[in-house]
Amino acid sequence: MKRPLAVHVMAKPSGAICNIDCTYCFYLEKEKLYPDKARGAWRMGDEELEAYVKQYIEANDIPVVSFAWQGGEPTLLGLDFYKKAVALQQKYAGQKQITNAFQTNAILIDDEWGEFLAEHKFLVGVSIDGPEDIHNRYRVGRGGEPTWDKVMAGIEVLKKHKVEFNTLTVLHKHNADHPKEIYEFLTREVGSQFLQFIPIVERVADKLPAHFLQLVGPEFRDGATVTEWSVGSEQYGNFLNGIFDQWVRKDIGQYFIQIFDTTLAGWMGQNPGLCIFAETCGDAMIIEHNGDVYSCDHFVYPEYNLGNVADTTIREMAESPEQRKFGTDKRDTLPEYCRTCEFRFACNGGCPKQRFVKTPDGEDGLNYLCKGYKTFFKHTEPYMKAMVGELRSGRPAANIMEKTSQMPESQGSDDPYAGVGRNDACPCDSGKKFKRCHGAAK
Repeated sequence: MKRPLAVHVMAKPSGAICNIDCTYCFYLEKEKLYPDKARGAWRMGDEELEAYVKQYIEANDIPVVSFAWQGGEPTLLGLDFYKKAVALQQKYAGQKQITNAFQTNAILIDDEWGEFLAEHKFLVGVSIDGPEDIHNRYRVGRGGEPTWDKVMAGIEVLKKHKVEFNTLTVLHKHNADHPKEIYEFLTREVGSQFLQFIPIVERVADKLPAHFLQLVGPEFRDGATVTEWSVGSEQYGNFLNGIFDQWVRKDIGQYFIQIFDTTLAGWMGQNPGLCIFAETCGDAMIIEHNGDVYSCDHFVYPEYNLGNVADTTIREMAESPEQRKFGTDKRDTLPEYCRTCEFRFACNGGCPKQRFVKTPDGEDGLNYLCKGYKTFFKHTEPYMKAMVGELRSGRPAANIMEKTSQMPESQGSDDPYAGVGRNDACPCDSGKKFKRCHGAAK
């Protein structure tokens, strides 16, 4: 029996055009894919918008269809564009429920935007990299001016209008050494309850490729160097551990960190709900301003162009052999080193975009962030097991804070079992004594 199609197609209605100039942005140079476009012409037209909305709703065999609007910077299109989009959603929704998410730098968010986003229940993601000095290192205006004050002003407008928002923080070489400072800022000062931390990992070609895009994909073999702003692998793992040690002691159930939720799902034997940790991918495509559809947001290269909504429907592109192979390649090209890894169930090799490193035995396809993931998964293992134990017993995962809150903060990163006696019950709730469980190796 053929499975119902559930596909996500993120929209980039303004293409790569943005009102700021983040040094690390992997999308800004996608302008080169459309060399004939004048800057003012980067806008999804009425025909493309209607085709997208109609086809996307029709492509999904599930009761809830989630639209996501990104860029570039999506607010550049103005409110009228999104009013039209909402009207089209209502026109074609039928019996399906429609939701909208909107990723923005928040600089252009004013009261009019706030009223619209609140009225239509948009979930807004705000891109912010930390406190002022950290944020302004890379997230600058087109003239190099800082943007933090404007972002914070936009957040205040969202709060004023009671718009639900979360934060997306890009982790790079220069902010990933400050987990506690960034976490405290985002939760206590910004007031974000849902946090995403996205590691930036890009390679720049030593020689300009034929497609003229300097930031290249994992299959590029002609010589490429990891950019100086990319986060280090172990640095990434240490950052996650630093955040986790704050969260696990006092904030479970109060703040929700995407990677913690997906990791816990893995330990529960559930679908992680995040494509990078799923066994296969291919169900998360993107549509460009002109109606072109690509296999993935991170694979907007000519060879991954699936077609245009003017000629081919989104369902046809989603079910095409090319897109299905793109998705299954994530599993089928996984190196043996990953297949036998103790944390494969939680990671599944990570995002294919970052699988350009060789394994210790020389096989291609290891994720650049492998060491960082292992650092994180190993450190959080006892806590994840303890939370699984609570959940499977019908109790909230936050119950483990009765134990973790008593741990001295300085010990959180180094030894999660500090102070546990050999004959005490193991904190992972296995039912065994500590000496016969996680204390056996001590």
